[in-house]
Amino acid sequence: MAGCKPSSFIFSFKVMKALFVKLIIFILPIIMLSIPLDYFISKNLKKSNSCSGEFLVWNDIFDGKVNADIYIYGSSKAWVGFNPNIIEDSLKCSTYNLGIDGHNFWLQYLRHKELIKYDSKPKYIILNLDILSLEKRQDLYNMDQFLPYMLFDDDIFYYTSSYKGFSTLCYYIPLIRYIGRREALFDAILSALNIGNSEPMRLKGYRGMEFVWNNDFASAKLKIKNYEVKIDSASENLFKNFLNECKTDNIKVILVYSPDYIEIHDFVKNRQKILYLYKDYSIKYNIPFLDYSDDQMCREKKYFYNSTHLNKTGSDIFTNKLVRDLKKLSPYCLFRTN
Repeated sequence: MAGCKPSSFIFSFKVMKALFVKLIIFILPIIMLSIPLDYFISKNLKKSNSCSGEFLVWNDIFDGKVNADIYIYGSSKAWVGFNPNIIEDSLKCSTYNLGIDGHNFWLQYLRHKELIKYDSKPKYIILNLDILSLEKRQDLYNMDQFLPYMLFDDDIFYYTSSYKGFSTLCYYIPLIRYIGRREALFDAILSALNIGNSEPMRLKGYRGMEFVWNNDFASAKLKIKNYEVKIDSASENLFKNFLNECKTDNIKVILVYSPDYIEIHDFVKNRQKILYLYKDYSIKYNIPFLDYSDDQMCREKKYFYNSTHLNKTGSDIFTNKLVRDLKKLSPYCLFRTN
């Protein structure tokens, strides 16, 4: 068998080396440009009021500006339903509302993880449970809120990658996650030009909604007769781990179920089963559970803008009611009001 001539190997090596050098020359400027461009887009997107004001909350978390005595956790029911200013004035404890729109405890815990990392440990956590707190959706709702913060962040990768949303490359390669995100890019440009950001969407994480009753619930009933909540085992295990962590860290947790409009009570088939589950956790972990699931407010449509969310009037009335009940929890919570 005839052997290959050494000169052919040398020629092939030179060709491959030349191609490699050209590839590096082509890719290197792209990499060098992608990093500052990624930074520019992310920096300006953070200033946006879009994504239901979630950027404002994430900014305070990652900038270490939360640092309150009381943290309020939950979904959108929390961020529109718990007025931190009323709690502060009554309990003389600094308060921040960390409710995250459209997500269950799985991503509420992500916020908790980042808070513990960048901000001071809270004395108290008021965790608002709702009917969907332990049911995990499949899609990464409102996913643009993670764009400015997710690059090389292992916690965001872990807690968001289980949803239908970003590919793995989006978490580790600059600019990739912005491909096709037209609205986010447009918001970043507007922010860079200082257009449209005059009034913050949230203050201390809260936004009272000056809305009247809408037809969301009526539309839902036209589509399905009723709904059965499906508990996500991973979310439930995470919830139990969270309660154990708080006990270890001497963080006092108060579970709350805020009012929802009475018409939804029969719509959710296993609503009572979910409420019993929350009560069981309260007993098992020896923590208070303030249950407003059958409060008189639930029968007054004027306090809601849809079946699950309080409007501004309802939010203020409910928060004052909550404060009165929190004071009765002493000496468990050791709230001081003078």
